[in-house]
Amino acid sequence: MSRVHDALRKTMQDAPEPSRPPVEPAPSAWSALLDSPDTLTPEALDDVLRDAAVIPYNPLPEALLVNPLKPRDAPGEEFRSLRTRLNHLQSLQDLHTLVVSSASPAEGKSFTATNLALTQAHLADKRVLLADFDFRRPTVDKIFQMPSTPGITDYLRGQVPLNRIVRKLDLTNLYVMTAGGGVSNPLELLNLRGCKSLLATLKQNFDWVIIDSPPLLFAADGNLLSTMCDGTILVVRIGSTTSDTVTRALQSLCENNVLGIVVNGARRGELYSKYSYYHDYYAPGENPTAEPGQ
Repeated sequence: MSRVHDALRKTMQDAPEPSRPPVEPAPSAWSALLDSPDTLTPEALDDVLRDAAVIPYNPLPEALLVNPLKPRDAPGEEFRSLRTRLNHLQSLQDLHTLVVSSASPAEGKSFTATNLALTQAHLADKRVLLADFDFRRPTVDKIFQMPSTPGITDYLRGQVPLNRIVRKLDLTNLYVMTAGGGVSNPLELLNLRGCKSLLATLKQNFDWVIIDSPPLLFAADGNLLSTMCDGTILVVRIGSTTSDTVTRALQSLCENNVLGIVVNGARRGELYSKYSYYHDYYAPGENPTAEPGQ
């Protein structure tokens, strides 16, 4: 499969310009971007983060985000367990950039990526970034009800500097990069050297870079992103994802960097009944031997 992707990338790089009118920036803008340094220094990125615009934390109620004020809620506990496993893996290997994807749409990849990023950001010593690389159907800006532009596509096209696309969510320790303006050639943007340089820079300066990517079986973007990142998590939805699509999604990945599978869509009564019993019964400050109403 890696030879297929190498051939695909080479074909796109060698392909002649289409006859239709160009919709991207002038060639000089592309040249300036390609000639930029491969990485920013840690000091330069510190300046970028210090100048990052602060966006009010105002997520959609239906986004079902983890609430740090309710730490005993079962969904939050599941994401903390995932966080613990990933942080342990990070202590054993070079693991900073993480792609969260799925085989097909509507399986919960954006839900998982966003909640995992928030849960990691709850740790005060972690510098965490959530980046929306799903240029085809971006979601992160909608979840947090924030401007979609400027974003990653605008930066990769040389239209804005990096400090314009990094925002910090107020009342959190989480930085966010939205997808940006719509483009007709997402895969070509991801193949730019500037994209690889951006990911390398982010990897060196964040403890975790969590990337929301397109579904693996509906676009090659997620497959390419997985080759440029340290690990991949596949999200599957109970009652929706089939074993065949999971197998095909795993086979489509060029790199053997799949860290695991997150199961989404379990019914609360099935998954959390024992969890709720344990935490409700032994809640701090309560008397487990007291009768109801005492």
